[in-house]
Amino acid sequence: MHFPHILEFTHKKNNTIQLNSFNSNVTDCICMYYILEGKFSWMIDLQQHTLYPGDFAVVLPGQRIGGENGILNIGALFGLKISAEDCGKILLGKWSGLTKKEKLSINQILLVNKQQLVLKLKEAQVLMHNLQLELQNEEVGFYTRVNQLLDELFVLVSRQLIRQNSSRRDFPQTFLKLEQTLRQNLAHQWTVEEMAALIGMGTTAFTEKVKNYSGFSPLNYLINIRITEATKLLKKNEVNVTDIALSTGFYSSQHFSTTFKKLTGYTPSEFRKK
Repeated sequence: MHFPHILEFTHKKNNTIQLNSFNSNVTDCICMYYILEGKFSWMIDLQQHTLYPGDFAVVLPGQRIGGENGILNIGALFGLKISAEDCGKILLGKWSGLTKKEKLSINQILLVNKQQLVLKLKEAQVLMHNLQLELQNEEVGFYTRVNQLLDELFVLVSRQLIRQNSSRRDFPQTFLKLEQTLRQNLAHQWTVEEMAALIGMGTTAFTEKVKNYSGFSPLNYLINIRITEATKLLKKNEVNVTDIALSTGFYSSQHFSTTFKKLTGYTPSEFRKK
């Protein structure tokens, strides 16, 4: 194998919600994820993170990661797993072309900020894309180029951590407030105009903002919130499926069942049994 330190490189695109495909586990390597499309709800070291397009997450050895309820949401992402040396204490191995001093600096920056390793880092998309091409094409000089790209990723993350505010990057407060309001009254048949008005924006600007942040149109964004809430309620066997459908804003149990199966691959009853 050309790159024993690269344990895995993936480019995933999910058209349906993947159940039980991203269960929580403690990693023994360095995991990096770049979100291309969609909205992903993950638990990283017992902290809930909502990741959107342009977000870059780094998970260090010894940290726990998994999808909320083991779910991998609809969307697309790059995933990269790199081995670490000395039980995870040395993050950049002999493959790296950086100096010893630079490696130690990056090591320290990442370890000190290990609770803040979810960043808005759109520049990482080009690096991940180029990494994919180099690994696929194996053109002359690809071995050196792959390792250079890995170094660039670590440098990029480290510099961003130094520059960023000490608090971790969150979805803008206005949109968090919007989502809270929607969740509190999902039975209401929200229109785009109403949602936009909640945060004082026109429908055109609002639609563009939601699309940029989540990768979805406002109404599809709302549907994903409805389905997420429905999956939680379906775990309570005493709650009737029709009641769940109406309380989460679907016109009928049939409308709910059709939409739920489209997004998860299961009917509500099948999901409940699982």
